[in-house]
Amino acid sequence: MKFRVERDVLAEAVTWVARGLPNRPPVPVLAGVLIEASDEGTLTLSAFDYEVSAKITVAAEVAEPGTVLVLGRLLADISRNLPNRPVDVTTDGSKVQVTCGSSRFSLLLMPSDDYPTLPASPAISGTIAGDVFTQAVAQVSIAADRGDTLPILTGVRIEIEGDKITLLATDRYRLAMRELTWNPEVSDASHVALVPARTLSDTAKALGASGSVEIHLGGAADGLIGFEAGQRRSTTRLLDGEYPKVTSIFPSSADTESVIETAALVEAVKRVALVAERNTPVRLRFSEGQVVIEAGAGDDAQASEAVEAVTTGPEIEIAFNPQFLLDGLGAVGTAYSRLSFTQSSRPAVLSGQAELGGEADTSYRYVLMPVRFAS
Repeated sequence: MKFRVERDVLAEAVTWVARGLPNRPPVPVLAGVLIEASDEGTLTLSAFDYEVSAKITVAAEVAEPGTVLVLGRLLADISRNLPNRPVDVTTDGSKVQVTCGSSRFSLLLMPSDDYPTLPASPAISGTIAGDVFTQAVAQVSIAADRGDTLPILTGVRIEIEGDKITLLATDRYRLAMRELTWNPEVSDASHVALVPARTLSDTAKALGASGSVEIHLGGAADGLIGFEAGQRRSTTRLLDGEYPKVTSIFPSSADTESVIETAALVEAVKRVALVAERNTPVRLRFSEGQVVIEAGAGDDAQASEAVEAVTTGPEIEIAFNPQFLLDGLGAVGTAYSRLSFTQSSRPAVLSGQAELGGEADTSYRYVLMPVRFAS
């Protein structure tokens, strides 16, 4: 095999496919990236660990077609650090020679015959704007569980009904839901899929720069979801199990509502939380015209700060895990945030608002469980 490819093209392609390679693969070949050079002038790079697959096709000057398997993370590190010149790759016995300017690397060939065949994507189900997809996944995946106690909660639930998609995730302490529209292949499309949140987040970030992302969902027997944008293709094995019916957590009404400039509240919470010891909450006291944020008590360090707020309804004092609150405020993506409450011991709902006197944008809702605090 012998080919020449631009440095940036190679680096971007290897980084894309190698991003999900396991640190401790159960089989050594799964640490590799498969490179197939075609005499049609293309390189196809693939990676697969039996859970997630990634594939990309790029242009190259191919002198001799062939297929090789090399360590993926090592090739990604090398390609990103090469000088900005064309890269020549050739096979030489049991090694792959990578040459770029005066830089030369020699990599061991791995047995490509032992490499598993990548799964085929299910049929295309529809398309969605890349930037919308990326934002929606980021807004919801922050609420997915990061532990292993309940694997089902490490996923994002995707429900499709016609031209509407609902993304949902929870770790039992907060819940995030985003509703959006897309372009289905058939008007009566109906799917439910539970996708590992970390994989979905990585995929959305990598594909979001594209104008449009294809979503491929098959039947329950497939157990896969596929994503495609441009020459990048990815599949992920779905999580098994019934997702808990958590939408009942959303309060049906609110007694107190407060609208606050998002950036001002974020900065205030960050400052006050500096004195909050590990696992201790920040307290928010909402009254007419302001919210007072406090942390610390007794002999501990203490802090407080007031932020302007337009509050309607009875005064309320409530406490939250500061990082969970900041996660939600960072996700709303609007100049103002609206917080809705029933009582200090019940879940609060955070949503975005473009203007101070405008309507709340309920396409994204972030439910936050309060923390008990000593009064």
